[in-house]
Amino acid sequence: MFNISLRLNKMKGLFFTAAVALLAVSCSNEIQEKEEKEIQAPVAQVRVSVSDFLVTHEDFQNTRAVEDAVTYDKVKALTLAFYDVEGTEIYKAEQVRSDNTTYTTFGEFECELPIGAYTLVAIGRGAGSNNDDVFVLTSPTEAGYTSALARETLAKTQDVVIKGGSPVDLSVTLERICAKLSIVSTDNRPAGVTKIRTTYATGGKSFNPTTGLATVNTGFSVVNNPSSAVGEPITVTSYLFLASDEQDIDVTIEALDANENALITKVISGLSFKRNRVTKVTGSLYTVGTSSFSIQFNTDWLDTYEATF
Repeated sequence: MFNISLRLNKMKGLFFTAAVALLAVSCSNEIQEKEEKEIQAPVAQVRVSVSDFLVTHEDFQNTRAVEDAVTYDKVKALTLAFYDVEGTEIYKAEQVRSDNTTYTTFGEFECELPIGAYTLVAIGRGAGSNNDDVFVLTSPTEAGYTSALARETLAKTQDVVIKGGSPVDLSVTLERICAKLSIVSTDNRPAGVTKIRTTYATGGKSFNPTTGLATVNTGFSVVNNPSSAVGEPITVTSYLFLASDEQDIDVTIEALDANENALITKVISGLSFKRNRVTKVTGSLYTVGTSSFSIQFNTDWLDTYEATF
């Protein structure tokens, strides 16, 4: 989780400077997006609907309870915005860790706000190695990814009233609002398989920052390029936003060739997801056939860490 500490200082009678320090925790490792060399083209398409995976629910991995945004490099981008009572955007800024022209100190923002009532929206998110994600924050109730992948996302909205007189100190805790799917193969990647496509029947890549729930529940597909070599097991991960705190979703996993033709298709019906949790699917990905699977639940949710400065 992130903890934001705000100080709003009086400036020139009607204006204030907002200084925001964001802290991050519990971000998982990002997917490596490296293309594998094509060795041979398969000659047939095989589509099989099976339930042959072990499914477990796990916590996101933690490092420390609270860590400064400057030193916690799993946080790749920060977005901060203020909206007035009519929903008009008064201020918005984005910092990208790899682009030091977007900040002086990563995690610190400054702006001037007239006296009045506002909704503060703060978003912390991961990013791909090329920083080519397209993330859009439209309002306290509309945000999302319009590029290929959703990322690990933490968010918080909070009402803020700016009055004359003494500076205002605020503490805002950002909570992880996404779910994560981790697919781990127990068999080795064949030479002809270069990509894995994961299709969610429901859920989405857009969300409401205030509720943390998906604003689109029509599903989407993600294509991953496994980082492991031919002849080795793979692990691929992806993130999604849920329409409710817990949601059962049909998930289709396809092993693709270099032209994104499906070689083997496996379907898991009613896979259970929870916000701020990892659903881990382990099994034979490349082997045609069916077998039973079991579902295990770790019912302990992550603790909430708060700190005020």
